[in-house]
Amino acid sequence: MSHSGKSPLPLSGHPLVTLRQLERSDAPAWYAYLADPAVVEHTSWALRSADDLQANFDDYASAGPASSIRLAVVLRDGGQLAGTIGFNAISPQHRTAEIAYDLAPAVWGQGVATSVVNAVVDWGFQRLGFLRIQATVLESNERSIRVLERCAFEREGYLRCYRQIRGRSGNFWLYARIAAAR
Repeated sequence: MSHSGKSPLPLSGHPLVTLRQLERSDAPAWYAYLADPAVVEHTSWALRSADDLQANFDDYASAGPASSIRLAVVLRDGGQLAGTIGFNAISPQHRTAEIAYDLAPAVWGQGVATSVVNAVVDWGFQRLGFLRIQATVLESNERSIRVLERCAFEREGYLRCYRQIRGRSGNFWLYARIAAAR
């Protein structure tokens, strides 16, 4: 299992967006929509400025097999950042990863999340060699729960007090999708 830049990126089948590597220069645009309370209301993001994103870019730039991967979701027309998607908690030994994504409100309700989640999950199985891709979703995040369920993720459990959400314990659902051929 390797993701050191040798694997072609997944292709978005959605007419509105495409995927590319996330770059440090995306930080201001990424922060701009993550600063919207409606975007982070049902997530564990707790940012004070675009500088808070910089440590993430250090991890994304690493070529280590367990380093997180984050891709930019960009508008086909104009190339503006419309979201990010990728894998955290990658375990090369167990061939598992956790998918995470966020989108700007301008593209909500247009099928973008479902399309890019499916594309990135397929890429994770076919190109990166994952056997299991899981997702943790705050119990109140009904939109993301619907995306995961449309993308054939199965609910596996309930994680009480799993993460701190801006100073308060949050309960999360655990979802997973398993590669077709194990």
